[in-house]
Amino acid sequence: MPNFTPYLPHPQLGAFAATAEAAEKILPIDPAASILNCRRTMEAAVKWMYSVDDALTVPRDTRLAGLTGTREFRDVVGSDLERRLWLVRKLGNTAAHDSKKLTWDKAVACLENLFVFFDFLACCYGEEYTPRDFDPALLPVEAPAEAPAAPKAEIELERLMAENQALREELTARRVQQ
Repeated sequence: MPNFTPYLPHPQLGAFAATAEAAEKILPIDPAASILNCRRTMEAAVKWMYSVDDALTVPRDTRLAGLTGTREFRDVVGSDLERRLWLVRKLGNTAAHDSKKLTWDKAVACLENLFVFFDFLACCYGEEYTPRDFDPALLPVEAPAEAPAAPKAEIELERLMAENQALREELTARRVQQ
């Protein structure tokens, strides 16, 4: 069972957990594609956070760097997770523009950092939280018979904000309490 599989049925994380799982499965085939899917997943999760947490106000710059670069966002996630997300974003950008420099080890680092982010989201916004650790032993070492197609992770921030308006107060309070 891949590392991200437990998050698939999670009501808040399931929408983007499938892309994280695809990033993990594609690792042996194409580390750069794995990294790119990690970044796509992270962007979807960050936009989701903005749509459900009252402590986060959408900045003028809605690119991923703008969303993760606000003081509000850094206050919510803390400095360790901020650095982890920065790495996923930077390596994801490299994957999009120059995938030759990307190795298995960098892809595993992205997967692990994304996993820590998922654990944070589950802890802060989930109804029931079970702490989990990233397990490198669960990573596939051989290419699957057929490469998994990555689910679409593009999410329009405005639509997401409107859809999750009712959840904002509830999940913001849950994050603060937990």
